Amino acid sequence: MGVGQRSTCCPLYHEAVELVGRRWTGAILRVLMDGPLRFSEIAQRVPELSDRLLSERMKELEARGIVERTVYRGAPVKVEYALSQMGRELGPALAEIQRWAERWLAD
Repeated sequence: MGVGQRSTCCPLYHEAVELVGRRWTGAILRVLMDGPLRFSEIAQRVPELSDRLLSERMKELEARGIVERTVYRGAPVKVEYALSQMGRELGPALAEIQRWAERWLAD
């Protein structure tokens, strides 16, 4: 590429940034990096997030294959959410964002 020429934004990059950058999605992914959690546990770890929006985000992440939902039969039924392989592979990128935020956004 010559001087003065710039590349266009890759559509896949744009899609990934929009997906991970959706409101609250980064926080949900971050808490799931530590292992599987129940809905209520995710809600406790991201306290400002409403149950309605958490439910919406979890459905989106599951539909995209980033989160896996496992139902354990019993009384009561237990549902856990865990990152899939695709979701776990976001770990290094999210860790870099966290380091960047601590360096540049801290008071």
